[in-house]
Formats: sequence, structure tokens, C-alpha cells
Amino acid sequence: MAITVNLRYTGKDSSAKKFAEEMEASGTVDAIRAEAGNLRYEYWVSFDDPETVLLIDSWENQAAIDAHHASPIMKTIAELRDKYDLHMTFERYVSDEAGMPESDQKFIRK
Repeated sequence: MAITVNLRYTGKDSSAKKFAEEMEASGTVDAIRAEAGNLRYEYWVSFDDPETVLLIDSWENQAAIDAHHASPIMKTIAELRDKYDLHMTFERYVSDEAGMPESDQKFIRK
């Protein structure tokens, strides 16, 4: 059962994009991706709102998320969020063990 969290970072004057760029350039993103249980950690820029950056953050289970939240990396992330004065919203999803229904698969181009 994978858990995916979508975090939307919003700021002013491209601060959300600068935050994501610093996360990448500092090696913090690579360190998170190397953590046990991390499945995906990617930033995306919104076409509708250039002041918003979406983080798609997926983990194998809640224990992996808890370990991540207890890690020293979270201090770095919190400091950068403060530095760029970001505000956040989030959505949390749990994977469907059964997978995509066959009726939906016809809409997926592979």
C-alpha cells in the first residue's frame, strides 16, 4: 500500500520555484529519494498558477513517512520553507491494491 502526498507550495515572486530549485541544487531532493521507502519525490510547476509548485511525494507505507518526518532532512526543509515564506495545502492518497479497473485502462495510451 503506497501513500502519496501532493503538497502545493505557494509564495510570491517565484519563491515556490526558487525553493524547489534550492532543494534540488542543495542535494536535499537526492537525499530524500535515497531514504528507505521513498518511491517518488518530484516537483512540478503549475501552468494555471506560476506562483504554485506541486510536490508529488510517494512512500511505501506510513512507517517510511514517519521515519522521513523524524529525519534531520525535515529541519532543512522547514528552514527553506521559512526562507521562501511558503504556504502549503496537501492531499493524501492511498494506492488501490487492486490496480486500475479494466474499464479505465482503455483510456490509457501506453
